[in-house]
Amino acid sequence: MTDDLRADCSNCFALCCVALPFTASADFAITKNAGTPCRNLLADHRCGIHADLRAKGFPGCTVFDCFGAGQKVSQTTFGGVSWREAGDRRRVFDAFTIMLPLHELLWYLAQARTLSPARALHDRISAAYEQVERITLSTVDTLLAVDVPARRKEVNELLVKASELTRATVKGKKPDRRGADLMGAKLKGAALAGANLRSAYLIAADLRGADLRLADVIGADFRDADLRGADLTDALFLTQSQVNAARGDAATRIPAGLSRPPHWSAAGK
Repeated sequence: MTDDLRADCSNCFALCCVALPFTASADFAITKNAGTPCRNLLADHRCGIHADLRAKGFPGCTVFDCFGAGQKVSQTTFGGVSWREAGDRRRVFDAFTIMLPLHELLWYLAQARTLSPARALHDRISAAYEQVERITLSTVDTLLAVDVPARRKEVNELLVKASELTRATVKGKKPDRRGADLMGAKLKGAALAGANLRSAYLIAADLRGADLRLADVIGADFRDADLRGADLTDALFLTQSQVNAARGDAATRIPAGLSRPPHWSAAGK
């Protein structure tokens, strides 16, 4: 994965802390409207409680990942001009909310073109990547006019095909739990290799020791899922956000390129 698709907060003007809304819940201690700076945001665009977000009631912030959209809008789209200095802040925030899903699509496409079983699709995947990338490098007006749902549909068709070709390499019957409600499900030691878990609700599911190799987990909700000892070595389209949202331990296997969250050490005890 290229650095362009990794969040670089040092080159962003804390757009996620301002542009996006959140509601008081288990993930956030307060309610904040879109376009309103978080109360913890400092004048230099840093978070005043960054080291204590979980303890202060903001675990939702620790799992967020902009896939590099923040620095793209800050440094490329607006040429280093922060939202505080912009004549029309709304345009900056709107650009970020559009750039965010586009960069997420780039992240998925980048992984899809590394899947050997889907090599027949690699040219189409690369073409789609280049097309989306051109949009992210366009003018503000062009960016704001983008039909994100249409782009997502086009890309998703390729991702589904790449997933099917890759999961087909797993022998035996592969569970299809796409969009399934598996909240709190008892799946300890489950054989889910090659499974379709797209958009599945796995909130607080017990997945200890489960085999999730080559399972398609795009959009799956892993909040508070217990992944201790689980094998997600080459899970398809697994993001850092999903990993951060779950609980795991030293025995949890995750794909190369993703980081083991600091809070996992405590969760795995």
